[in-house]
Amino acid sequence: MRVIILAGGRGTRISEESDTKPKPMIDVGGRPLLWHVMKIYAAQGYDDFLIAGGYKVDVIKRFFYEEAQLAGDLYVDSRKGEMMHFAPKTESWSVRIVNTGLDTNTGGRILRLKPHIGDEPFMVTYGDGVSNVDLSALVACHKANGKTATITAVRPPARFGGISFDGDAVTGFAEKPQTGEGWINGGFAILEPESFDYLARGGDAAALEHALYENLAKEGRIGAYRHEGFWQCVDTLRELRLLQGLWDGNTAPWKLWSDDPAVEAIRAA
Repeated sequence: MRVIILAGGRGTRISEESDTKPKPMIDVGGRPLLWHVMKIYAAQGYDDFLIAGGYKVDVIKRFFYEEAQLAGDLYVDSRKGEMMHFAPKTESWSVRIVNTGLDTNTGGRILRLKPHIGDEPFMVTYGDGVSNVDLSALVACHKANGKTATITAVRPPARFGGISFDGDAVTGFAEKPQTGEGWINGGFAILEPESFDYLARGGDAAALEHALYENLAKEGRIGAYRHEGFWQCVDTLRELRLLQGLWDGNTAPWKLWSDDPAVEAIRAA
């Protein structure tokens, strides 16, 4: 399946970082959020990407262009006018970056990518949320339910931790539980090609949730894979710092890949 990543919004709720770049290009551990999302998919065998850009899409294009051009070692002999690349280390994926419009809504962005999808099911997610979701289990769920769309339902982290009491005495402080809230749509969806029929009714203004998911729900044609594990989007600086802290502490739950090239080569094979 091809993977569509929505990366065209302005990210106004975290404008401290997104004034100069799309939100999916905000760094975590020296790499854009978008890269982290793509690595989650690629680590599980899904490495054919369509990036739906919009706001400052050139920042996304420049990142991938420079990644390809500057990978590996570089030899320059200015006396002879020679330049050569050696042993380039690049990611094992294909990426098409499409400008889907500055003000196009999420469903409209997907609709604009229809010529690149064809008549096959495809995956969709957002460029600002990471998770340790099991994509094989998601695919199996989608095949079993026979629906037009399957979303990944997640439990967002509770905003506050809890306090334990013994009478009036405080006996401890609980960590913020991942299961402290109800289920929400966490992205990481699979759509059948007939989804385009729903999105076409709203054109560029179509919102994925309203134009597609809500209408499918009315018809009983949308399913959900319940993911009990880690999930976190980035809407605020606090959430960005949370992910950065997990990455710096080598405890990032969404890091499903190895930094060892030999291990990654075996996985890819």
